[in-house]
Amino acid sequence: MPQDLSAIHPELRSLFKSFPRFSIHRKNLKLARWMSRIFGGQKTAPGTHIETVEVPGEDLGQKVRLRVYRPEALPPASPALIWIHGGGYVFGTVEMDDSLVSHFAHELGLLVVSVDYRLAPEHPFPAPLQDCYAALKWAHDHAADLGIDPQRIAVGGDSAGGGLAACLAQLAIDRGEVQPVFQLLVYPMLDDRTVLREDVPHPELLTWSQVNNRFGWESYLHQPGGLEQALPYAAAARRADLTGLPPAWVGVGTLDLFHDESVAYAQRLKDNGVECTLEVIQGAFHGFDVMTQTPQVVKDFRRAEIEALRKGLFGTD
Repeated sequence: MPQDLSAIHPELRSLFKSFPRFSIHRKNLKLARWMSRIFGGQKTAPGTHIETVEVPGEDLGQKVRLRVYRPEALPPASPALIWIHGGGYVFGTVEMDDSLVSHFAHELGLLVVSVDYRLAPEHPFPAPLQDCYAALKWAHDHAADLGIDPQRIAVGGDSAGGGLAACLAQLAIDRGEVQPVFQLLVYPMLDDRTVLREDVPHPELLTWSQVNNRFGWESYLHQPGGLEQALPYAAAARRADLTGLPPAWVGVGTLDLFHDESVAYAQRLKDNGVECTLEVIQGAFHGFDVMTQTPQVVKDFRRAEIEALRKGLFGTD
């Protein structure tokens, strides 16, 4: 039976038809990881130097692989962005975001550090978050060598990376060693309780399904999602008190499984006195901005991200 695409943004309907979709489980996880790797090597911004480094992790003897993006003309004491890739906590690589984050670095004149964190289910929570914190702490502690301002470091990510970025902001504020000044949360995976929902509108249009969502959360938490007892720092939306967190930008489409949890988290940030901008794209599905930059709606979304980072890190609109 043909799908009714009328709910999808007109500029995204043809893209939706070719968007890769399948249910992820343990038996085909290797395939999903292979597919994420083929996104690596996309066109990067001109004049951006990319270096891969390994830094100490939080576990004794463990290393965290980072990909560092530096524009040619990086001004002294520039701000920095710690970027965390998506993939439902179970797949994804730093290379698949080469195009996106190199353009962040080039357009804004900032250093970007992208984290190749360990993946579930082999490495469940807290391992991925520990890797992200190690990257944040390394950038802060080596600010002079990197040529960045340790007081102007943002955290950001998309999908599961957005969820990790939100948790990273919470963890950093509580530990008090590094104070991120901004968080860029792109259709973030924030709330494991979403796996319990049975009222998701247009489920046939989800590019990230409830089946995938359950597998991702169960793999990451090492227990079923949505349990009454939450693990601290595992799901950002479970934190009761959001006061004191850095300003945020949250972007999500109306056809995204994470729409409701993203909107709710943005509102709770505002209710707790945190400056937050919410960007909702009508008719956009999860990952709509990944495969092409041609549609105007994608260009506008990218521009909104750039301007949010500009304001959060440079204080200018």
